[in-house]
Amino acid sequence: MRKPLVAALFALVITGAGAAPAVAAPHPEAAVRNVTRAATRADTTAVTRATSPTLQAVTLAGTVALSNCSGSVVRFPTSLDTAPALVLTNGHCLESGFPEPGEVIVNQASSRTFGLLNSAGTRVATLRASKVAYSTMTDTDATIYQLTSSYAAIRNAYGISALTVQDTHPAAGTAITVASGYWQRLYNCSIDGFVYRMKEGDWTWKDSVRYTSACNTIGGTSGSPVVDQATGKVVAVNNTGNEDGASCTENNPCEVDASGKVTVRKGINYAQETYLFPACFTTGNVLDLSALGCALPKP
Repeated sequence: MRKPLVAALFALVITGAGAAPAVAAPHPEAAVRNVTRAATRADTTAVTRATSPTLQAVTLAGTVALSNCSGSVVRFPTSLDTAPALVLTNGHCLESGFPEPGEVIVNQASSRTFGLLNSAGTRVATLRASKVAYSTMTDTDATIYQLTSSYAAIRNAYGISALTVQDTHPAAGTAITVASGYWQRLYNCSIDGFVYRMKEGDWTWKDSVRYTSACNTIGGTSGSPVVDQATGKVVAVNNTGNEDGASCTENNPCEVDASGKVTVRKGINYAQETYLFPACFTTGNVLDLSALGCALPKP
């Protein structure tokens, strides 16, 4: 979660520079910790790619740029090619605003658009949502949009396949890439560990992923897929970081262990696991929160 007021100004600048077309977003995510980083993002992207020889399984193909966030076209292990495709991003990237603590939104109409990127980060298409299938900031921070196009239609038209969401818990030490469609940038690091509870403002998330310090993600990267470099599968969705060293405030999440001890790690960034989602969708990508094994928060 990032500072929305700076984001509103910054979104106006980058819209003129060929970013995704603006879509109404009451809580823009495009704030950056240091606005001057925008001027050098092309250089840092080149350095990231040049110094990361382990990226053979990870590119920007299948990522998307939202008006205020990043995201990706995803499928589950049993999703049919003919099923309507899905886009994964954060709950706090929802165009209608941040879901309240305890709020779960399902099957809400949406016509939001997404800029689809190829492996080089070039925008090749505009995809459109038909609805918000699922969105919450309770226990996790995720939104899943259902699109008007199927996986097969997207692949046949643009040669781009969806990223597959892993259906098992990720492991500490896994080499990962955070792939930002908004910035067309890859961040490479490892999973440092897992956080029993993470608190930010009014929200609490469970079993969050903590990155090693090399993933210095910035505003606009929220909603980026976190990809296992060895398998190419999505293991989490990037969502926040402690910017100022404050404790448990917005933009400054804190870690809480099982005994209630609070730890603050300034400059460290985090993601929310995604392995729970496959059990809650049918092969046709219909949400079924009553399905056996579905443990997502319910309305």
